[in-house]
Amino acid sequence: MDFRRLADWFLGVRNRHVLVADIEFSLLAAAAALLVRTESWSSLAQFWDSLLVVAICFTTIRVAVFFRFKLYHRLWRYASIDELARLGLGAFVALVLQLVVFFLILRPLGFVEAGFPRSVPFIEALIALPLVSLPRLGPRMAQRIDERMNRGGRAKRVVVAGAGEAGVMIVREMQSNPGLGLAPVAFVDDSPGKQGLRIRGIEVLGTTCELGEVAKQNGAQTIVVAMPTATGKVIRHISSTAAEAGLEVNVVPGIFELLDGSVRVNQLRPIQVEDLLRRAPVSHHPDRIRGLIGGRRVLVTGAGGSIGSELVRQIARFEPSELVLVGHGENSIFGIEQEILTGTTTETRIKPVIANVRDSARLDRLFYRHRPEVVFHAAAHKHVPLMEGNPEEAVTNNILGTRNLLDAATKYGVHAFVMISTDKAVNPGNVMGSTKRIAEMLVYRTAERTGKPYMAVRFGNVLGSRGSVLQTFRNQVAKGGPLTVTHPDMKRYFMTIPEAVALVLEASTLGRGGEVFVLDMGEPVKISDLAKDVIRLSGLKEGDDIDIVYTGLRPGEKMFEELFMDGEDYVRTEHRSIFVCASAKDAAEPAGGDGAGGADQAFMFDELVDGLIEAAQAGRDTDIREKLALLVPTFGTVGMDSVPVIDAGATG
Repeated sequence: MDFRRLADWFLGVRNRHVLVADIEFSLLAAAAALLVRTESWSSLAQFWDSLLVVAICFTTIRVAVFFRFKLYHRLWRYASIDELARLGLGAFVALVLQLVVFFLILRPLGFVEAGFPRSVPFIEALIALPLVSLPRLGPRMAQRIDERMNRGGRAKRVVVAGAGEAGVMIVREMQSNPGLGLAPVAFVDDSPGKQGLRIRGIEVLGTTCELGEVAKQNGAQTIVVAMPTATGKVIRHISSTAAEAGLEVNVVPGIFELLDGSVRVNQLRPIQVEDLLRRAPVSHHPDRIRGLIGGRRVLVTGAGGSIGSELVRQIARFEPSELVLVGHGENSIFGIEQEILTGTTTETRIKPVIANVRDSARLDRLFYRHRPEVVFHAAAHKHVPLMEGNPEEAVTNNILGTRNLLDAATKYGVHAFVMISTDKAVNPGNVMGSTKRIAEMLVYRTAERTGKPYMAVRFGNVLGSRGSVLQTFRNQVAKGGPLTVTHPDMKRYFMTIPEAVALVLEASTLGRGGEVFVLDMGEPVKISDLAKDVIRLSGLKEGDDIDIVYTGLRPGEKMFEELFMDGEDYVRTEHRSIFVCASAKDAAEPAGGDGAGGADQAFMFDELVDGLIEAAQAGRDTDIREKLALLVPTFGTVGMDSVPVIDAGATG
């Protein structure tokens, strides 16, 4: 190899300054090892020839091994544990080879004098490792020192609440990216075993109860709540403590929102009402869900809606072979299609379809073309007051649409069918709830007839859905108020959309046919309390900046929603957050029945549903209500007498 080729090769080495340092330090380490062993400078002259051979051989071996481990092709300024592990492994392999060469070649063949100390290779390795680490880790250490010295005045000082995995991820990103302008100065954590620990150089200085004091002592202006599994009670406590201390609070999303399990700084956001209603995480069985939908053709109706779009997001994680997105609104279907295509690496075929579930012929062609194996039916009208004034729409969409889908599913052999129901289907006194109750009956009867796992999943209000109480409150705050609530004592069950959908997927694996599953919604929440939380988290004060106005119950509304029908037996499934109605068959009988069973009862039910749909298609409101009363015994009743003051903007 001539000098020019050698120069070209050397210039091609990315870390050539590190290579030069390794050669120098390795030669120096051999001499230092001999001095340490003999404790005499005269030994250098005494064993000069042997030392020269050992130094050249050991240096050559070390550099060759480091090249093999690609230790000259790394950006050491951003070294991680992986790089340190590779450096340590490379040094160990080099030592083994050096020992082999020293004891099996150099000494036996006389390249090293007999009196040359045999411990020199071991001492040389101990000296060389920190020396060769210096040019690699020095720049990173200098960078960290510079960051800590210079960014303190520019960056926000942050206390991280939660010293678990999420907290460590957040701190690591803050430390490695000064451009974020965030400097972690302390952890707080309620675990006694973590008190006083240092994690990535940051100490756990107290519990969440001591948050204000820790922040004050360390000059922090911001709190980051890095606890994805924390309950709403914990989040509320931290929020209140931070507010009293005048601290800004940001929070990582809840566990159901972190689909990939990773936490990043760009996910931080101010505390929202949804965070205050978080519940303790429950166990999940992804293998079961994958067994149901993985590699299969899955169809979702209402795929552009709040629940439907979240179903699409979570189903896509389990890699169905094809995912058919059915919806009536082109913009929402286009939006969720683009989100899945651009935001994931799934190999699932995404098929957006604009269709109306009322159109049986369109559904038949759709099922014939795509042959879905699993169907999630989320398309429905859901607003109680609107459906009271438009009963024909509620019947044709919620009942006829469900029946059309069930007919197509039966005809084309759909393996599993899951209908999204609502707590308003329980003892319904209004049009919307009654239509969803009848849809549950249709699912049960189809499951009974086919013997397939067709089921309904019933749950209460979800936070953040379009037209939800929370969205209404936020819009009212943006307009300066007031916030309208129907009654100060009105309560509703609430659940976040990601959690509800995760439990729907869990329930879908439990069905054997005809079940009505009910999600454990926790404790009901006063709508007035929800309004107060929205006001507080908006930085306003009730009464001073914005008012809450109580407007009275609207037609069809109940003070309290229920999750089970009167006389409906239920048992908790193997999943502690999911119940199943044990008396679904008894509850699937029409109100006007005379106790006859079998074919007569089925005929009566089908005849009443046919008449109801015909009345809806003809727009005969009185006839619709009469037939709803025959099918649903509680129709026409409300949980309590309506208050006469009605406001279209009222929420509850």
